[in-house]
Amino acid sequence: MTSTTDALAPAYRGLTWDHPRGYNALARAAHDAEGLSLQWDRHPLEGFESHPIVELCERYDLVVLDHPHVGEAVASDCLVPVDTLFDESELAAWRHAIAGPSLASYRYAGKYWALPLDAATQVMAWRNGSVDDVPTTWAQLVSLAETRKVALSLAGPHALLSFQSICAAFGFDAPAPRDNFVDRAIGREAFAVMAALTGNPTRVAAGMNPITMLEAMSAGDGPDLCPLIYGYVNYATRGVTFGNAPCGPSGRIGSILGGTGIGISRRCHVTPALLNHIRWLMSDSGQRGFLPAHDGQPAFRSAWRDPGVNAANGNFFAATLPTLEQASLRPRHNGAIAFQTAASRVLREALLAGDDAEPTLDAIEQLYQQNHPAGAET
Repeated sequence: MTSTTDALAPAYRGLTWDHPRGYNALARAAHDAEGLSLQWDRHPLEGFESHPIVELCERYDLVVLDHPHVGEAVASDCLVPVDTLFDESELAAWRHAIAGPSLASYRYAGKYWALPLDAATQVMAWRNGSVDDVPTTWAQLVSLAETRKVALSLAGPHALLSFQSICAAFGFDAPAPRDNFVDRAIGREAFAVMAALTGNPTRVAAGMNPITMLEAMSAGDGPDLCPLIYGYVNYATRGVTFGNAPCGPSGRIGSILGGTGIGISRRCHVTPALLNHIRWLMSDSGQRGFLPAHDGQPAFRSAWRDPGVNAANGNFFAATLPTLEQASLRPRHNGAIAFQTAASRVLREALLAGDDAEPTLDAIEQLYQQNHPAGAET
């Protein structure tokens, strides 16, 4: 890529999130982009939940989003389907190259609405040297919590996402369309595990989002281990080790997909130069070379398996790829964000108060039904 000095080059504005993983590679690539001018603005990680996607698309040409916003975006008709901008042969190549369900997470109502520039899921993280025998199952984690500081990630939407991951580990595989949020018997098991792990370390960390918790762990503070936290490669060489999320009784890894995709808003005047820029970001060289070299967390399986990429990043990618490949999706219907926010608050407050499972699960299910149109795609 070579920098352009063409003052007449198309000018675009993009919005991403304010963390080196979300911003540095995009900003560096935009600086070197050929044939266009692209400025990336930033908002906090919580901006994903606090601003309707339609408002962001009214102000920006490119929007970095996560998959639970897709139903809302489709309902408000604020994104251009990726299918209409790229050939089927390109989409087929991306389906083959991208790890886990990262690309599939942006397919909704028969079309793709974003391309997964970044792949992530909940994994296990522990401070280097803090745990001698790293657990692999939820039963082992409950035992470990008796002697080590084990903390759940409960802030923001993460209480509910942790609950969903434990349900997946215990065997709940929701059909689509999803008429109920979770199977009640499995929900009781997952709640019991979370209640058993809501000791003092979880209470102290209850207000920490994943970045804050990983910052504390990398500084030698915070918990010894978090069993489910969205993986950030940036901390894998800063005193934190990452591994696969815990398994349930059958050996199934339970994890809820994260990561982000790059969507193109309806306000955007799409040019060949812009599409070529996105193609480069979504190429093997961009994903396996450029993004990891600039604090990014790529979506291509080739990058996650690359020995050089892993050697430079504490083996983060190879150590957690099995979890990414098996990750589950969050609900994506219009109303999913409102449900996720409210239900996570209910669950977090119940765990911290020591409330019983049944009324908590009733409240979560009621919220799901209130925010989920009957028969809606998830």
